Formats: sequence, C-alpha cells, structure tokens
Amino acid sequence: MPKRFFSHVTQWVFDLDNTLYHPSARLFDQIEVKMTDYVMKTLGVGKAEADRLRSHYWREHGTTLAGLMREHDLDPAPYLVAVHDISMDHLEEDAPLAAAIRNLPGKKIVYTNGSAPYAERVLAARGLSGLFDDVYGVEHADYFPKPERRAFDLVFARADVTPRQAAMFEDDPRNLTAPHEMGMRTVHVAPEPVRADHIHHHADDLAGFLAALS
Repeated sequence: MPKRFFSHVTQWVFDLDNTLYHPSARLFDQIEVKMTDYVMKTLGVGKAEADRLRSHYWREHGTTLAGLMREHDLDPAPYLVAVHDISMDHLEEDAPLAAAIRNLPGKKIVYTNGSAPYAERVLAARGLSGLFDDVYGVEHADYFPKPERRAFDLVFARADVTPRQAAMFEDDPRNLTAPHEMGMRTVHVAPEPVRADHIHHHADDLAGFLAALS
C-alpha cells in the first residue's frame, strides 16, 4: 500500500463528482441534460448544435460554462443554479468513506468545477457533511475551471494550501496535471487506471485507499 508516499501530506484536496461518489450514480447525466438545455435556450440552437458546442467548449475551455462565458459573455450565476438543480435520489450515505476521511490528519477540502452549494448537497446526501474544512466551487476560482493552472492557484491561495504538503484526488486525469506540476501527490479515482507521468496512484475504492493511509 502507498502509505509511505503520503507521510508528508497534511492537506487533502478532493474533487466532487465521480470522486466522492461512484460514477454509477450518474449525477452528471442529469447535469448534462440541464447544460444542453441551457445552451439551446440561451443561444437559440437545436440539440445537435448544442451538443456540438458543448464538446467544443469542453475541448477548448475546460467546461461548458467557461466556453459560454468566453465566447458569449454569459452570466455564470443563473447558469450554475439551473444546471445543478438535479435529484440526489441516486446517492447513498457511505459510512466507510466518511470514517476514512475523518481519520485523515490535517486539513481536508473539496474543490469542484461545480458550485459550492451543489457540492454541499452532494456531501449531505453521501453523509459527508461536516468532514471538510471548506468547500470550494468554480465561483471561488473566478469561474476559471480545472484543468487551468490559474484555477488551482486561486483556490489554493484562498484555502491556504501548500502544494508540496498536499494530495489531490480526481476522477478526470487531465485535472491532475497542474497539481502534479505544483508538487502535489496525485491520485486518480476511477474504476480503471490511466497510466501517465502526472498520476502517482490509482484508487478504484476511495474508502479503502484512504483507510490504508491513516
């Protein structure tokens, strides 16, 4: 087990979606429907064009929101409320994960490309409320999204995170590039591993992985 690789870590940074819950919950499926709908209504386009634009925004800007803001000067606040108005019925409380997070030494934060209010709802549904020192959304990064380096810089400055004393847990491999460059220990949380120089560890069972570190 990789416990020895985390002996220096006193700050723990967790992504939210598909990291603090299993992808089988498919919350992002609901969000994607809302995002496509928002693009259709905002830009007056059909579904096929909205899907094409969203793919373009994701590739070029990191998120649909970033693309809409940069290419269409979209107001982000109403968008974040609308696309995160989803059901949490597919989420279940996870006592082993809660215990593993509680036992980690030092500071623990959540950092998501979603909004902080949405993250709080997810944490409540998973039985993880009150375990983190703070929760940061894309609004705390001045709406710059992961994987952009400046997004991490802004959030980590707000959170007083020292990268060389920190670990980052993420389901999206590209969002681990900047943390790796900053000197963080990186963990890819996903059913299947991805081999890359910027990924130090893979966890298909986050609760089990974290329990082995404490």
